[in-house]
Amino acid sequence: MRLPVYLDNNSTTPVDERVLHSMLPFFTHNFGNAASKTHAYGWIAEEAVEHAREQVAKLINAHPKEIVFTSGATESINLALKGVYESYGSKGNHIITCATEHKAVLDTCKHLEKSGADVTYLPVKSDGRIDVNVLEKSIKPTTILIAMMYANNETGVIQPVKDIAAIARQHGVIFFCDAAQAVGKISVDVMKDDIALLSLSAHKIYGPKGVGALYVRRKDPRVKLTAQMDGGGHENNLRSGTLNVPAIVGLGKACEICSNEMNDEAERLNVLRNKFETALLELNDVYVNGSREFRLPHVTNLSFKGTTANRLIMSMNKTAATSSGSACTSALVEPSYVLKALGLTDELANTSLRFGLGRFTTEEEIDFAVMEIKSSVQKLRAESNVF
Repeated sequence: MRLPVYLDNNSTTPVDERVLHSMLPFFTHNFGNAASKTHAYGWIAEEAVEHAREQVAKLINAHPKEIVFTSGATESINLALKGVYESYGSKGNHIITCATEHKAVLDTCKHLEKSGADVTYLPVKSDGRIDVNVLEKSIKPTTILIAMMYANNETGVIQPVKDIAAIARQHGVIFFCDAAQAVGKISVDVMKDDIALLSLSAHKIYGPKGVGALYVRRKDPRVKLTAQMDGGGHENNLRSGTLNVPAIVGLGKACEICSNEMNDEAERLNVLRNKFETALLELNDVYVNGSREFRLPHVTNLSFKGTTANRLIMSMNKTAATSSGSACTSALVEPSYVLKALGLTDELANTSLRFGLGRFTTEEEIDFAVMEIKSSVQKLRAESNVF
C-alpha cells in the first residue's frame, strides 16, 4: 500500500496506464500535426483526433461534430460563457448562475459583469441544491444563459439538471453545465438531460492534465459562440491553436474506459464511500455536508467539530492525502464559500474535509485511512480540550 493513501480524486486523478499506453506513440512515431493535410503524418494525427472526438461524444451521447477540444474545463467554461455573452448580446445581458459554482464559472461571471453583464447568483438550500422555483422566478426578458454545474466539486451534490434544463427550454434560454466532476462518474446524457453546452476535463477521469472539451449543441437549439482565441481556425473556428494530439488521444481513451466501466465502478465506490463515511460518523460531532441522497457515489464532505481542517491535514500528511475543498482555492485561509452557502458557520466550515475516492482506491486503503483519521481527530480534540 502506497502512502499517503490518496483520497483527493476530485482534485485530480492518476493517468490510467491504458490511457498512457494509447498516448505514447503520438509523442514519437506518430508525431504529426493534425492540421497537416499533405502527408501521412498529418493524416494519422487527424484520424486519431477524430477517433477521440467520437469517444468523447459517445460518453455523453453527443454528435462528434459537437465536441470542441480545449486545454481543460476552465478554458471550456470561459469559451462557453464569454462566447454566449458576445454572440447573444442583441437579445440580452442577463446570466443566472449559482453561489456554489466552481471559481472558473464565478470568476468568469465577475469578468463579464465588468463588461456590462447582469448576473444573478442563486443561493442553495441546506442540502446544496438550488430551488428550481427561485430559478424560474429569476428569469428576465433579457436572460440569455443559465450556468449550473452538474455536481459540486467540494460536496459531490448533484443539481436537478433535468428540471433546470426544462425551465431553460421553456423560456428560450441556453443552459450551460459544468460537468467536470460528473462526466465519467455517473451517466451524463446531453440529449436526455437537454444540455446545450457542457464542459469536461480529462484529468478528472484518469486522463492527462491540460486537455478538455466543450460540447456545443448543433440543433434544437443550435448554439452560437464567439471564439475567444483567434488564429488558424482550428476546431471549427471556435478554438484556434495546434491540437495537442497525444493529450486528445488520452482524453478519448479515458472516455472510452469510462463508457465501459463507469457503472460497475460507481457501484463499487458507493459501497466503499458509505463504509468510509459510516465508520467516521462513529466519532462524536462529525457531520456530512450536503445532500446524502443526491450526490456522486465516490465523494463525501465531513465536518469534524473540535479540530480544524488544516491541523487535520497536517497531522495526516504522511498517511492520507486529502483536502479542505477545491484545489483551485485550497491555499486560501478563509472557510469554503461552498460550505458557507449551505449555511455552515465559519467555525464548522473550517473543520471540514473533502474526501474523493477513485478507480484505484482499495478497501485496504479505506480501512487504513479510517484508522488514521479517527486517531488524528481524537488526538487533536484532546490537545484542544474540547472533548
